[in-house]
Amino acid sequence: MPKAYVIFTEAIKDQAGMDAYGQAAASAMSGDLQLLAFDSQPQTLEGEWHGDRTVVLEFPSVEAARAWYESAEYQKAKALRQAAADTNAVIISGL
Repeated sequence: MPKAYVIFTEAIKDQAGMDAYGQAAASAMSGDLQLLAFDSQPQTLEGEWHGDRTVVLEFPSVEAARAWYESAEYQKAKALRQAAADTNAVIISGL
């Protein structure tokens, strides 16, 4: 089964709110989740990139990524993020 990646691009409107989100999201992270990248200054090679920060998470599968994203614990954190930033998020399947 291929790994899966969740990628967030975040345009932060409220840094204190994002700090609260970070604390809440950390408690929703399980042993299956790996933080692969966290960058406040991504280098755009082509086109336009959204946001001030990009985050890449790795999961054992698309199902595990979706289960984490839809979990009750993460839903609490997600509400904080949505109030503090305009975000794009995707799940992509690895090879």
